[in-house]
Amino acid sequence: MKDGAIRYRRLVVLIGLIALGGLALLAQTAGIQLVQHDYFKAIALDEHWGRKDLLAHRGAIRDRNGHPLAATTTLYDIFVAPGTIKSSDLLSKTAKTVNSLLQVPEEKFLALHSQARTQPALLQAGVAYDLGNKILDLGLPGIKVEKAAHRNYPEGNLASTVLGIVGKDQKGLMGLEAYYNSDLAGKSGTIIYERDSVGNEIPLGFREREASQEGADIFLTIDRFIQRLAEKELDQAMKKHQPKSATIIVMDPKTGAILAMANRPAFDLTQPNLGDTSQLDRMRNRAVSDMYEPGSTFKIITMAAALQEGKITPQTTMFDKGYVVKYGWTITNWDGRGNGQVTMTDVLKNSINVGVVWVSDLLGPEPFYKYVKAFGFGQPTSIDTNGEAAGQYRTPDDQDWSPVDLATNSFGQAINVSPLQMITAVSAVANGGKLMRPYLVEKIVTPNGVRVFRPVEVRRVITPEVAKTLTGMLKKVVEEGLTKLAMVPGYDMAGKTGTAQALSATGYSNATIASFIGFGPIEDPRFIIFIKIDEPKDDPWGSVVASPIYRSMAEQMLVYLRVPPSGALTAAPGVKN
Repeated sequence: MKDGAIRYRRLVVLIGLIALGGLALLAQTAGIQLVQHDYFKAIALDEHWGRKDLLAHRGAIRDRNGHPLAATTTLYDIFVAPGTIKSSDLLSKTAKTVNSLLQVPEEKFLALHSQARTQPALLQAGVAYDLGNKILDLGLPGIKVEKAAHRNYPEGNLASTVLGIVGKDQKGLMGLEAYYNSDLAGKSGTIIYERDSVGNEIPLGFREREASQEGADIFLTIDRFIQRLAEKELDQAMKKHQPKSATIIVMDPKTGAILAMANRPAFDLTQPNLGDTSQLDRMRNRAVSDMYEPGSTFKIITMAAALQEGKITPQTTMFDKGYVVKYGWTITNWDGRGNGQVTMTDVLKNSINVGVVWVSDLLGPEPFYKYVKAFGFGQPTSIDTNGEAAGQYRTPDDQDWSPVDLATNSFGQAINVSPLQMITAVSAVANGGKLMRPYLVEKIVTPNGVRVFRPVEVRRVITPEVAKTLTGMLKKVVEEGLTKLAMVPGYDMAGKTGTAQALSATGYSNATIASFIGFGPIEDPRFIIFIKIDEPKDDPWGSVVASPIYRSMAEQMLVYLRVPPSGALTAAPGVKN
């Protein structure tokens, strides 16, 4: 009886354990089929269905005349597929074929084949289109051929800091490639297909394809010839003057279209290295991102404001004794000498600091800073690229502003501007007083149509009469003043030099920033050129370093643009035109 009771209890325990196990198994099954159904269904679908992205063809970046500066070429990447060749004879034959087509050693192919157990191993990237097609047509066992997009540059490194770069995924990382990435990149497509247990596509299985949409072609305002001319001049300046850096911008003052934008140092578009901090510095578009003190080129803005406010005329005179004391600070002329009784035209011609300080006193703080703002300083120009600096200056509303700032700002000291702001502001003088928004892209051509960018007038800052008067004064600066090296025989040009002290970590240094800005021909300006040479080693003056660059560029551009000499279109007596 006792033994029977024990056996009974054991049987009950066993039945209970079996029941509990069954319940646990039932709960697990219910959890999988009900609670985790979607999760395991997704895993099954992922194993059964394959997805392949179809990269869209990235659009080209072209100059204003349609010459490609950056374009995408379809090449092929060749891979060794995992575990697809079982026969040693077939493996050896494939290795020999690969060697004859790609010049890849047989040993390398065999080593990659043995390594490629779960995923393809890259054999060779960037194989030419025709050769890639040939390999694709051969259908070599163990070889996987995939199309790959590669960015190339038909004009070499031309305009590299403007164009920017794309990553390995063909996404723009900086410059115009990044700013207009959504237009250039297009829209990727997809292929959905059934695959077998090892991941290969089932030949007669289900397959669905959504085609990619090609990226747009972007046409810049930049002219290939003028851009190359600017970069050639910069290369010569870097060699001759050995500056820290240099920038040239060429603009159409009537529209704001950028005809050239060049920086030195620059970088190699074909081998960008984002991990190299020194190369990152070379990638910066200094024309829009760097700020500097403009020096005497800013005297154009001060004179424009005073002329517009009716405080002066070109013939207004003042006495220059070579220095002036303002609020405990002594301000001197660039040469330390006085010029005696001078006109306002003389002040510009001889770049007299004391004379411009006198003009700023006539204006007063409120009108002066009103025009500084109106000409676009202290705010972005809204150009269509990344990294633009806003510039900065103090006004009477700022706690750290001092009355002496009005004096120093008047001749371009203690005010920070970008090269783009400076050329845009002076372009308003060349354009009859109208300030235009600078832009780099002329049109975007998509498979569905064309988007054209029109010139945008920001505001009128001075009247046409004042602009004409100031242009006449700047003409005399070129012909009679310190800027004679910028003269172009046969053409009437207007311009102004600048020589500013460079800033260091501890304040002003002995180095200078030599600059020049000029436009012409003045009767119908076709271009305005800004030149900035940072810390030249041989000569500090803008008149010596930057003015000859303007002359060289202007002479060649006038020929290229087929601009007749000044006065050549004036009708002869009795001739109707």
